[in-house]
Amino acid sequence: MRQRRKSDKFFLGIVVVLVFTGFLMFSSASLGLLVKENINFSSIAFKQLFFGIFLGGIAMLVAANIHYRVWKKYSFFIFVFSLLFSLLVFVPGLGFEHGGARRWISIGPLSMQPAELLKFGFVVYIAALLSSVRSKIGRFKYGVAPGAVVFTLASAVLAAQPDSGTLLVLWSTALLMFLAAGGKWKHAGILILISAILAVGYVEFKPYVKERLLTYLNPDRDQLGAGWQIKQSLIAIGSGGLWGRGFGQSIQKFNFLPEPIGDSIFSVIAEEFGFVGATFLIALFLAFLMRGVYIARHAPDMFGGLLVLGIVILIVSQSFINIASMLNVIPLTGLPLLFISKGGTALMTTLFSVGVVLNVSKYMRKRKLHDLR
Repeated sequence: MRQRRKSDKFFLGIVVVLVFTGFLMFSSASLGLLVKENINFSSIAFKQLFFGIFLGGIAMLVAANIHYRVWKKYSFFIFVFSLLFSLLVFVPGLGFEHGGARRWISIGPLSMQPAELLKFGFVVYIAALLSSVRSKIGRFKYGVAPGAVVFTLASAVLAAQPDSGTLLVLWSTALLMFLAAGGKWKHAGILILISAILAVGYVEFKPYVKERLLTYLNPDRDQLGAGWQIKQSLIAIGSGGLWGRGFGQSIQKFNFLPEPIGDSIFSVIAEEFGFVGATFLIALFLAFLMRGVYIARHAPDMFGGLLVLGIVILIVSQSFINIASMLNVIPLTGLPLLFISKGGTALMTTLFSVGVVLNVSKYMRKRKLHDLR
């Protein structure tokens, strides 16, 4: 196998622009914290810069120099570790609750969401499973059943937290990876039907999910309660117009938008940079997706292709779900906008995953994913 000397420059360039643009927009949105009590603006900015960009950049470089086939060799152990690590949110004194969900752990001054690691472990193991049964993937026993077991384990942990947003991201990622690996559409249809039935039951047993669904269908039903975030989000986006109010000029980020540096950050971006700025950001994610798919299609083997595809879909689907929820196209999910929202450890994990993609790009060949055997 002939190794390229460097990783894919185009993909790396897109990532650099996303990180730079993301921090610029994050810095502007963070100004809204100045009016809040007990919030240390400099501490939040430092964590995003140090843990997210600096340590994330180092993590990306490390991952870019680890041969991607190592992940396949240890895929089972990586998934099991990520699953067990996610259970730490239920350990008293370590896991803590925020906004009615128990998704975070605190280690000293550092807090993180273990689901970020679970997403990576899940994609690695699904890629390993599908590539190992590529000649039998059309059979339900080999193509669907093993992946369904893995997804059930991950979804059980996420549903208990609860984290319906990450659950949706993993489901869509696994389904697209299955189809890309040569899975039958008939089997995919069965999975979608079963998932839809389970989703109805999930909504009934999770009041907060049901409340978000009702708010999505009628944002005016509780404007000062459940509908507050989406109403303020739409006001911010509409106020931006074509060109926006200008950098740092958002009004909604001051005491109106909940989590202006979290899952509401796209609304601040649309208000300050307008339709043009929001479209530019979406175009960056689309470019990230298209180049990632290109790398996947030209990977040297099926595992490499599926690994890249899974990572790229994971990142883009979460980002588009966040944007869609802020536009009220889908119900609110609470998912952050990757590369931009607050979360230094989340950005570090994302950049580590990007490094894995860059490593695969070193070995690209002019072959398509479905031709790999």
